[in-house]
Amino acid sequence: MEKRFQVFISSTYADLKDERAKVIQTIMEMDCIPAVMEIFPAIDEEQFNFIKRVIDDCDYYILIIGGRYGSLSDDGLSYTEKEFDYANKKGIKIIVFIHSNPNKLSVEKSDIAPAIKEKLDAFRKKASTGRLVKYWEKPEELPSLVALSLQKTIKIYPAVGWVRSNKIGNSELLIELNDLRKENSILKEKIQEETSRDKPITEEELAGLNDKYIFKGSYSDRHYVFQNWKIEITWKELFYILSPFLMKTPSDDKVNKYLALQLIKKLNLSGTFPIMEEEVYQTLKIHLEVMNLIQVTHNKSINGGIALFWKLTDEGRRIMKKIRSVKK
Repeated sequence: MEKRFQVFISSTYADLKDERAKVIQTIMEMDCIPAVMEIFPAIDEEQFNFIKRVIDDCDYYILIIGGRYGSLSDDGLSYTEKEFDYANKKGIKIIVFIHSNPNKLSVEKSDIAPAIKEKLDAFRKKASTGRLVKYWEKPEELPSLVALSLQKTIKIYPAVGWVRSNKIGNSELLIELNDLRKENSILKEKIQEETSRDKPITEEELAGLNDKYIFKGSYSDRHYVFQNWKIEITWKELFYILSPFLMKTPSDDKVNKYLALQLIKKLNLSGTFPIMEEEVYQTLKIHLEVMNLIQVTHNKSINGGIALFWKLTDEGRRIMKKIRSVKK
């Protein structure tokens, strides 16, 4: 059944008009429904209550951060940050696009007041933690970044979406689907609560270096069509490939792309935009941390923002030397 997904676009308004227009056009070209609040360039609490209802109906949420924090509400937060907090609370999948060099923006597109700039920096840090983040500098970069990120997110995290009424048997089915969605959400919360109470994994239960795992993701072929890839290798083989690269203390995003590129080469495939499936990538990251081979920390990036960076632990360096050194 053909679905269309509704995507909420959140950002400050006056300084990002051109950027918003390009993103709206991209989303429409992807046969998705952009939800934009252009009718409320100056927002208040009453209008924000309406916007929350719009967010409730959306499948995905795109946040664009430039050099301005936005209009403040009574509680001192900008309405853009309040939209983000609400979408996060509702569990909507969020994709974030942050300007990589806000210091280069013109005065008209920047917040100069130290107190507001501090709020913006804190918001950038909050928005870039624990989710897909892409950095942009020029407005023309956004369409391709949005298209690739949204396509990947829809593929990995399929949402409910919208279907034309003439494609559905009757209204009772729609009600039933909505009830199932609510029930699914409640069950997910319960599972998460139960999982948090689980006993820690013992060393005997933990997969070791010689155990195999299936890694998978996607890449764009020469016709710019996304293809899937999948490979089963041991954790030792994976760490053999990855460990020297970690001596450069790369960012989280670079590790994903590097690993995906090396694995598709191992499969004798070639293409652009290689990336590992988000769920698999997060499992990989956590497992290597549990094995005490890597450490992932938040640090300042060269662009002045906050990002995740990987580095080897002492144990990771020991294992790397052991499996990488040349034997007689």
